[in-house]
Amino acid sequence: MTSTTLPASGLANSAPPSPADSKDFTPRYWLFSLPAVLIVASVIVFPWLFTLYMSSQDWKIGGGPEFVGLQNYAELLRDPRFIESMGHTFYFTVLAVVLPIVFGTAAALVFHREFPFRGLLRTIFVMPMMATPVAVALVWTMMFHPQLGVLNYLLSLVGIGPQPWVYSPSTVIPTLVLVEVWHWTPLVMLIVLGGLAGLPREPYESALIDGANDWHMFRHITLPLVWPFIMVAIVIRTIDALKAFDTIFVITQGGPGTASETLNIFLYLQAFQFYKIGYASAVVVIFFVIIIMLSLLLLYARQKSKWNA
Repeated sequence: MTSTTLPASGLANSAPPSPADSKDFTPRYWLFSLPAVLIVASVIVFPWLFTLYMSSQDWKIGGGPEFVGLQNYAELLRDPRFIESMGHTFYFTVLAVVLPIVFGTAAALVFHREFPFRGLLRTIFVMPMMATPVAVALVWTMMFHPQLGVLNYLLSLVGIGPQPWVYSPSTVIPTLVLVEVWHWTPLVMLIVLGGLAGLPREPYESALIDGANDWHMFRHITLPLVWPFIMVAIVIRTIDALKAFDTIFVITQGGPGTASETLNIFLYLQAFQFYKIGYASAVVVIFFVIIIMLSLLLLYARQKSKWNA
């Protein structure tokens, strides 16, 4: 029985060529990413470039565009209604982020404990989040009615007079925030509750041995460990609050007067009521810059919280 031995040079020559040795590797494989690149360019890049173009035009529906450069931006910075809408936006955003974070974290701490009917009560607590914003706004609009609304009726049962709710400039934004708190506090609760479920038991056992009370354990153990999850909730709520439109528009349409006119409402009115497309495009660009700056700030805070955790 004889064996045949192949020379080393023959084995080397019979090995398949590596991709790096193939001269046409790049031209063959970069085409696979071309559809994705085209979709991103057509859906994201082109609309933003066109928006920038429109923001430099004096363009109204029914007429042709006229190049005005940065005039739309200069007019916006001198427009008191635009400045007022920016103040309303930040006021609404701060309240609509801070209050759900506080109440959602408190609810997560409550539902994290064992007690009878916890699952049923947690399900009921989450139910507002399942409703659509327009349906929520319509229901709360009826509840805010000065004469027929159920809220003023409930207040009358405890001896409190009727409140103006969304019909007064001084209370309209806090009232709209009340709707946001009712609608989105369950989302914050679920995010924080997920973080609480993964916390280790050893630090709490050591703290109990050292004589720490519930507040000390929350302040020095629970809050630092769950803070990255709270930051996730803050990022999500900030994005939602900044782009809030449907709830505000359905309930107040920016009123009374312009007391609840946020940037989104102001943008909508400029584009589809006054038909000033170029002016509205400048609002979009400024709003986009504001969102980018806030996003970078929140991402930096998120990274810091992740590092500290």
